[in-house]
Amino acid sequence: MTTGQLPAVCGFRVLVPGEDREIEGIFTGDLLSWAMGRAKEGDAWFTVMGNVNAVAVAALADCACIVLCHGAAADDTALARAQQNGVQLLATDLPEFEASLALAKAMGL
Repeated sequence: MTTGQLPAVCGFRVLVPGEDREIEGIFTGDLLSWAMGRAKEGDAWFTVMGNVNAVAVAALADCACIVLCHGAAADDTALARAQQNGVQLLATDLPEFEASLALAKAMGL
C-alpha cells in the first residue's frame, strides 16, 4: 500500500499531498514524545495532533504520512510546514483506532 493509494482505499481526504511512499507500518497515538521515540520510518501515523510540532516529529521519524483523525484540523502553520517538508497530511472523521484498522485491513494485516 502506498500513500498515493491510501485516500481512495480508506476514504481519507488529502490536506497536503506528498511523495508517493510505501507504507511500512502503522503508528497510532497523540503524545508527541511517544511518537518521536516509537514511530518508525515508513509508518502511517494516526493522530489528532494537527500542529507544527506533529509535522516536525513526522519528519524526524520519517513517517510515510500523518492521518488526522476524529475530524481534527491542521492549523495553517502545520499545513505550510508539511508542504515545505514534504510530509503528506491526510484527514478522516474516523477515530484513530478505526482509521488504523481500515489501513491494516487494506494492507492485509
